[in-house]
Amino acid sequence: MSEALNILKEIFGYPAFRGQQAEVIAHLAGGGDCLVLMPTGGGKSLCYQIPALLRNGVAIVVSPLIALMHNQVTALHEIGVRAAVLNSSLSQQEAILVEQKLLADEYDLLYVAPERLLTARFLNLIARIPIALFAIDEAHCVSQWGHDFRPEYIQLSILHERFPAVPRIALTATADMDTRREIMERLGLDLAKVFVSSFDRPNIRYQIIDKTNSRSQLLAFIQAEHPSDAGIVYCLSRKKVEEITLWLVKQGLNAVAYHAGMSMQQRNVNQEKFLREESIIMVATIAFGMGIDKPDVRFVAHLDLPKSIEGYYQETGRAGRDGQAANAWMAYGLGDVIQQRRMIEESEAQFKFKQGAARKLEAMLSLCETTTCRRIRLLSYFGERVDTEGCGNCDICLNPPKVWDATVEVQKAMSCVYRTGQIFGAGHLIDVLRGNLTDRVKEWHHDRISTFGIGKNMPEKTWRAIFRQIVALGLLTPDSEGHGALHLTEASRAVLKGQQNVYLRQQTRTEQLSKKRNRDDLTPLDSAERYLWEQLRSWRAKTAKEHGVPAYVIFHDATLHELVRLCPQTEDELSQVTGVGVRKLDKYGVYLMQILRGG
Repeated sequence: MSEALNILKEIFGYPAFRGQQAEVIAHLAGGGDCLVLMPTGGGKSLCYQIPALLRNGVAIVVSPLIALMHNQVTALHEIGVRAAVLNSSLSQQEAILVEQKLLADEYDLLYVAPERLLTARFLNLIARIPIALFAIDEAHCVSQWGHDFRPEYIQLSILHERFPAVPRIALTATADMDTRREIMERLGLDLAKVFVSSFDRPNIRYQIIDKTNSRSQLLAFIQAEHPSDAGIVYCLSRKKVEEITLWLVKQGLNAVAYHAGMSMQQRNVNQEKFLREESIIMVATIAFGMGIDKPDVRFVAHLDLPKSIEGYYQETGRAGRDGQAANAWMAYGLGDVIQQRRMIEESEAQFKFKQGAARKLEAMLSLCETTTCRRIRLLSYFGERVDTEGCGNCDICLNPPKVWDATVEVQKAMSCVYRTGQIFGAGHLIDVLRGNLTDRVKEWHHDRISTFGIGKNMPEKTWRAIFRQIVALGLLTPDSEGHGALHLTEASRAVLKGQQNVYLRQQTRTEQLSKKRNRDDLTPLDSAERYLWEQLRSWRAKTAKEHGVPAYVIFHDATLHELVRLCPQTEDELSQVTGVGVRKLDKYGVYLMQILRGG
């Protein structure tokens, strides 16, 4: 492990291992198989990159995304590590050259897509060389119940069958207990050691607000919290992605779109733009993001409800990979609940799969409607116990909601559903309850039923929140016809009969949250430090452009902040800064010293 620590310091520029990294590296370097569950930004890559440099042979890294492979190889080249990719983005001549260098022992790591790895040609090729290890990244892709299922991953058990003596490491940031078992079973990792790090990302603040006007709410959030930051906005449909992107651009923001309906060329252009620019917003469906290694994403916003907590955790985990303060923000409303339930019902999947999808949605709704710390609820889903009562960095902790006995109001709502024939959506039901004489109310003579006007003492916004919460609680359910009509459920009976009370959250004033934020922000910079910070950023941007790489590949923001804070005046002092390894000291030390001594 002394050699591993030396590699960590000299090549990667970090002074010490974090969490379970040292244990994982020791186990894998010693020839053992392992499954590693570590949060995004927790340092998973080092768990196989360092053993790759310690062991004889080349490490074969299985990765599901071309963009991720290229980004990681580019970053490795910057620190002098011999690495390459072998995937469909290469021409035939380029691929042959990589294969020749592989046979000539010119690589320490080779990144390959699962489709390429499973070909007889590739398996025969690597049978001719010493292999240090197999790393299976984004291992949750093996799970058919997961949000990123890749059929090719199921066949990766062939690695153990063909190369039984080569150690394997499977890594993921997202896996509940069922998914973990499935990964181990499908990849033949039954005897592997399991390393589970904390899923907590304390630098991320979680906030879920009631959706009223999602566009204006999103704009207000960005303008207040992240006016010049990089971020990701997730939408459920391609059409919505296009609409939100155009709207944000009209508001003067730098935004680009990404979804599966775009051409591959346009997707690649927009993805590269997002990776290389510092103040840019990517509006996307969940087709975007897996493995995106951009450390300075300061926020992830959801304008539609994710299908599961796994998906939510994976997507929000793309914020704050550098450990600095970041936001996970979501606007959520009744329409989201109805839409997701309808999608499950209309799915052509088998009944068992629908049941699984419904359970995952229920857990997601529970997170949205919780009256206790969101972080604790999130972590408990992944089987992690937390000793504290609250995290102090989510909207529930910062602005605790009040809970009220809404049993009578819920009974009124459900009675209205029954009296109107269980064929109407929330909008019409609220009109009836509030006594609004709309054309539709008059057409159906609903001004003559007993529930007309019995809820006029409450504003429409409150009734919408009531309906959203009781649908989330399973007391009402949308029809399967896609019209949004609400039906009573078996669980409704006890409430209507007065045998069960219902407690709901009161609406909160979300604008108060910013004033009460408790973030681990860096110490505010004075004017001289701000000048030095801008000088370093300017140099980094210029250098990145010259090298044709994203700015963070040169240095992360965290490294620049440490340079400003410490302002080293000698190369020896500069070498002690986190993120400045030997290779980067040789390449950039002279330029940094000029800036720092001037500062």
